[in-house]
Amino acid sequence: MKAEQIIPVLRIFDYQKMLEFYIDWLGFEIIWEHRFEENMPAYIEVKKDTIILHLSEHHGDASPGSSIFIWGEGVAEYHKELIDKNYKYNRPGLEKTFYDAISFTVNDPFGNKIIFNEKFDAEKHRILKFDLVD
Repeated sequence: MKAEQIIPVLRIFDYQKMLEFYIDWLGFEIIWEHRFEENMPAYIEVKKDTIILHLSEHHGDASPGSSIFIWGEGVAEYHKELIDKNYKYNRPGLEKTFYDAISFTVNDPFGNKIIFNEKFDAEKHRILKFDLVD
């Protein structure tokens, strides 16, 4: 089997908090959403560039407290963009990891973590200042 795409499903509990975090702060866009009927839990597809996530208010779709590990490019620039928005609930630090990447982690309001990573390039990342990690 060859996978064409992998789409993580994250459990969410509050539609308005989802909008504030994923849309307003992280910059995702809603591609579609589904409810079996009005006033029922939502199942939502969001996208930012090539990252696609499914967010579900349905209790059986995913476990709260999941983590997603993403490799990509432009991590430092995205980190700066998020910090510049001054989102009061999340101020992630940028770090250089033991696995030779630059990385930052965001924690959503529902206990899930998204870890953004880019392979460390000594020339490209020479001017970055990193948080100290024990």
